[in-house]
Amino acid sequence: MTGDRKTPVGSLRRGARVAAVQALYQIELNGGAPDSVIAEFEIFRLRRNVADVPVEVPSDIDETMFADLVQGVTAGMAAVDALIEAALDKNRSVARLEVIMRAILRAGAFELSRRDDIDAALTISEYVAVADTFFNDREPALANAVLDRIARHVAQGDEAAEAVHDAATDG
Repeated sequence: MTGDRKTPVGSLRRGARVAAVQALYQIELNGGAPDSVIAEFEIFRLRRNVADVPVEVPSDIDETMFADLVQGVTAGMAAVDALIEAALDKNRSVARLEVIMRAILRAGAFELSRRDDIDAALTISEYVAVADTFFNDREPALANAVLDRIARHVAQGDEAAEAVHDAATDG
């Protein structure tokens, strides 16, 4: 394939979301600094031409958005988790969610609270689609409900959403 292929912005963002969820999953399971995991993804999973790793196919993700999601979630993890916790039913907690669901909700919550250039309904729909690729049961509905509640809180200027913004900005 050639480098002059055009990929729609929505497709690039979807790729960024999926890769960010995978990176957050990896960070939670194996540890590691976000920058190291991002670099690993760029070299080995996104097939970038770095050092002696040749590339023939361009990456089909928005790499800036991918890095922003991974770095933002990890920098503001406590605030992101507080935002999710406030949106969960009382009989659930962030700590008891499956690791991949935590990664999906964390990325979605961060995006909803920080990316006002992307429509909230679109963001929710995209993360529900991501959840649907990993789960076959009720988890996509859970992702939809939680992210919808978060979007409503963000729209109302919720304090937890502001904390996510401040934590991500302060690093």
